[in-house]
Amino acid sequence: MRFRSGVRVTLALLVGLTPWACLSANPNASEDECSRTAHMQIYSNAFFSKEAGDVVGYELALHQLHDHAIDARLYIYQGEPNEDGISMSGKISDGKLTVEGSWVQHLIEHPSEKEIVKTQLVRIEGMLDSTQFRGTIRVEGVANPIKFRLKRVGNIWMCKR
Repeated sequence: MRFRSGVRVTLALLVGLTPWACLSANPNASEDECSRTAHMQIYSNAFFSKEAGDVVGYELALHQLHDHAIDARLYIYQGEPNEDGISMSGKISDGKLTVEGSWVQHLIEHPSEKEIVKTQLVRIEGMLDSTQFRGTIRVEGVANPIKFRLKRVGNIWMCKR
């Protein structure tokens, strides 16, 4: 219970960054993301909240390129999937993972219905093993880093059928 409460508080913080906007969805992204992440290692804490009626949490998809280089995609679920994922890159050494990328959000301002593009730097650091990832997310403009633990799963939430 305590973990889920923490996720809700964290998600409320991220949602609170844009109280006047909503995310636009790409209905075709899920199939692309399923094929894009099929060969990647997936770590997740995403779950369906019966109370909210939505999926909440994070997912991190990792692909080791060569030596210590990593390509990654971060999925943030805030009631509506971050369907395109956040493209990230970085390195891993002795289980210590560091990746970063830009979170580009296409938002709709209300009541004007004007589209706004918001970009924030996202950095993830933590420890990775074969069963879990423990670390922090730092989002530009958010004062406190978000601590989280993700367990290894077979695929991203959007690809569960």
